[in-house]
Amino acid sequence: SAKKDTIRNGNLWLPNMAYGWEKLPTQKTVVIKNTTVWTNESDGNLINTDVLIKNGKIALVGKNINEPGAEVIDGTGKHLTAGIIDEHSHIAVSGAVNECTQSVTAEVRIADVIDCEDVNIYRQLAGGVTSSHLLHGSCNPVGGQTQLIKLRYGLSSEELKFANWPGFIKFALGENVKQSNAGDNNTSRYPQTRMGVEQTYYNAFTRALDYQKAIKSFNALSTADRLKAKPVRKDLELDALAEIINGKRFITCHSYVQSEINMLMHVADSFHFQVNTFTHILEGYKVADKMKAHGAGASSFSDWWAYKYEVYEAIPYNGKILHDVGVTVAYNSDDAEMARRLNQEAAKAVKYGGVSEQEA
Repeated sequence: SAKKDTIRNGNLWLPNMAYGWEKLPTQKTVVIKNTTVWTNESDGNLINTDVLIKNGKIALVGKNINEPGAEVIDGTGKHLTAGIIDEHSHIAVSGAVNECTQSVTAEVRIADVIDCEDVNIYRQLAGGVTSSHLLHGSCNPVGGQTQLIKLRYGLSSEELKFANWPGFIKFALGENVKQSNAGDNNTSRYPQTRMGVEQTYYNAFTRALDYQKAIKSFNALSTADRLKAKPVRKDLELDALAEIINGKRFITCHSYVQSEINMLMHVADSFHFQVNTFTHILEGYKVADKMKAHGAGASSFSDWWAYKYEVYEAIPYNGKILHDVGVTVAYNSDDAEMARRLNQEAAKAVKYGGVSEQEA
């Protein structure tokens, strides 16, 4: 008689794809021996130093640490730094990152489309990135709500999310939002000019203020009057904009040109809120003093320039100049491949402007 084939189910991996775990790693006690520790604080770099990691936390830093039962890693000739945070990333997003159909899409959320199986999580962990700020794209003045994640490879989308973090939202300025390079089939959506972009912001925040006022008026009614009145319809778009005005949601804004950077700060001043971050910000060196006065941070490219018209006046000393004025500066990736070597991007601040290695 014919021999029957044996049917065997394959193993499930976490995530169930290449480079997944057969089982999730368990928490260990680890001692890293004889390495150079970058504290990035007043202690500076500690040479030939040990680090004890216990219960998922750094428990001790010092010399000649011995912990019974600990896994020992020889750090001789190597450097140990804090994990890198990428302020501007588009990894781990399922489907398109842009909702381009309207000029204001504050109601959409990156949190709803996180792809926990993206191999870029694995690759960027290997490059020292431990946290990524996942942003909506830059095709509209007010884009979607962002999501900060911890790169916990093998866990679910919900388990990647930071708990109780202050919510952010993506804004954008310039050529992308007025669809300068989007082709002949994209010439009807408002705005199509830089002045239209500014007016889009004023219109959106004015609507949000009116929305809040209407809710406040309705809530102030007596119980009897509420039964007679028409309730205010919930609007997720206006909820997000109102959070910005009330300091409960923060802006990270795609930006290049000094005139538009000034414009958005003026809009924010008009509605009494602060722009948290200008990202890319390649002409930030021209308005560093104004950004400092406003309280905005800068998340810059290290040395990208001349890839489209509005970045022709970008310079690699941008980060250095902003830093020297007192603006909080980061370098971001905006690119899945570049995020694997953000330590080298940071080092460009040493090359262009002589920022100290510690500060870089």
